[in-house]
Amino acid sequence: MVQTSFWVLKKHFEGFPKLSDFEFKGAELPALKNGDVLLESVFFSVDPYMRPYSKTMMKEGDIMIGSQVAKVLESKDPKFPVGTYVVASAGWVTHFVSSGRDLQPMTHDWPNELPRSLALGAVGMPGLTAYFGLFEVCKLKAGETILINSAAGAVGSIAGQIAKIAGCKVVGSAGSDEKVAFLKSLGFDVAFNYKTVGSLAEALKKASPDGYDCYFDNVGGEFSSVVLQQMKKYGRIAVCGAISLYNDQEAQKGPYIQFPMIRKELRMEGFLVTRWENRKDEGVKALLKWIMERKIKWQEHVTEGFMNMPAAFLGMLKGDNTGKAIIKA
Repeated sequence: MVQTSFWVLKKHFEGFPKLSDFEFKGAELPALKNGDVLLESVFFSVDPYMRPYSKTMMKEGDIMIGSQVAKVLESKDPKFPVGTYVVASAGWVTHFVSSGRDLQPMTHDWPNELPRSLALGAVGMPGLTAYFGLFEVCKLKAGETILINSAAGAVGSIAGQIAKIAGCKVVGSAGSDEKVAFLKSLGFDVAFNYKTVGSLAEALKKASPDGYDCYFDNVGGEFSSVVLQQMKKYGRIAVCGAISLYNDQEAQKGPYIQFPMIRKELRMEGFLVTRWENRKDEGVKALLKWIMERKIKWQEHVTEGFMNMPAAFLGMLKGDNTGKAIIKA
């Protein structure tokens, strides 16, 4: 029998999550049946979506949601021979048994020089979110100006580079001077620290006096209320996330958006990357090509050790990571 370890949601989060909200447990896995696969997690992902989804998708005592790159250790399914690497959504667990239906084999021609953890970041859900959010929601065109907030994170850092490839002017905001320097190293035309500017409105105006054609929003809240006033006529807004609101115990009351939306004839659309699941291969192929051509740079914030999963999750929510937050088992 194989032993597994896992983290469960001991208590639903109230406000910002705490380490005491998690509990570490272990168990024995059952023997494989025909069609089953035994896997060992190699890399884990922590992402902002886990915070709001934990409330809607989980009960107290459930294994924490999340995805991983895992390796097949034993198989009774010919589609997944031993040694195969897959992306799974088994949650915060070291070993698990799968029927195979929920496993996504990594591309057989994965470049040897790239870590497989990129399947959770630049070539995974965050990279695909940036790709489809820009081209399908923002309908990005060459020569346009785009604003990206939380731009040094897993999604924003890739979105900015894709927008540059598409021939756009890219403005990014981040929460530290180190992250601003990182954005400039990626080729962002303008980057600023939103925590230290005297006025967000003035910083946005200085970065692009004519306004913004597109806004890739990862933050929501007051930041977005200010941005709406500086959108160009017929501007497009892709609502990817709202991390500024995830830990609120009471809903924020912000300005009403209808007037700027009507006056500027804006289009605002929320989206989930799963909408384009049938085009995933297209996105992965494009992202891998750009990475191999060095048109997209990637950075990972790697935490060593499965025992540090909760701390890595809290750190990601606080913005400790630059690039994708990854846990190496």
